[in-house]
Amino acid sequence: MSQATQRERTVTLEDAGPAEKGTAPDEVIIALSPGFGEISTETLSGVSHAEILRETMAGIEEEGASMRVVRVYDTVDLGRMGLVSSNLSGSGISIAIQSRGTTLIHQEDLLQLDNLELFPQGPLLVPETFRAIGRNAARYAKGESPAPVTVENDPMTRPKFQAMAAIWHIKETQCLDEERGQIELDIDFS
Repeated sequence: MSQATQRERTVTLEDAGPAEKGTAPDEVIIALSPGFGEISTETLSGVSHAEILRETMAGIEEEGASMRVVRVYDTVDLGRMGLVSSNLSGSGISIAIQSRGTTLIHQEDLLQLDNLELFPQGPLLVPETFRAIGRNAARYAKGESPAPVTVENDPMTRPKFQAMAAIWHIKETQCLDEERGQIELDIDFS
């Protein structure tokens, strides 16, 4: 179905209470930044948050792994989001996604700025990339060592989106709520 005729997906993210440490050995946590779906419903390049979340979840499902979605309210730092959420995951694996699209896959025994895979050029990430990120995270959770997800690299992305990314960062920090910490989310697609 063409983009013009396809019905736009929407997602509702409802707080379900404080996120606890998981126990499933194949679990992947998808950690969303405080402003994901709040300051905007799409990334800097116009990919809808609903599509990002659906594709990431589909990639995890394809590999037969379990998952939970958590909003990390106490930081907007991608590395910190990844570390905190990997410590909540039963497998120790998480995917952290900022509202602008920047994403990483993290593992609980790595330092905050270390990660398994980093996708710093959020505006270049398309829905298929998020599905591949979900698949790889599930493979890591199952103890496999997958080849890294390949992504496009465009040196002009930074100058094209840098000013907008700075504004989004400011908006995102306004959504911080250190008292809430990490909250598990119920997801509803429509």
